[in-house]
Amino acid sequence: MFFQETTPDTSGYMIAGYAIAFIVMALYVASIYLRARNLNQDRTMLEEMEKPAPLIQAGSQSRPKKSSAKPQANKSAKSVTKKSRQKIAILKESPL
Repeated sequence: MFFQETTPDTSGYMIAGYAIAFIVMALYVASIYLRARNLNQDRTMLEEMEKPAPLIQAGSQSRPKKSSAKPQANKSAKSVTKKSRQKIAILKESPL
């Protein structure tokens, strides 16, 4: 009577347990990846902030003269953006 009962089938619980464990580990790995990516972005932003500001030419701060001719763009006084700094850094590093 005691030994006549069969062992219950718990394989469904085992599969569910492994699935939950896998999902939790995948979320943890994704969290570590996102944190590392954000940390690298913060580091590059801080390094960029530490760089000295580019010098502005004395003539570029004056107001342009009004004339009836077409206004010409002052190409020497461009604003410095993150992409332009990266391009400048790449150009300085590459051998000519």
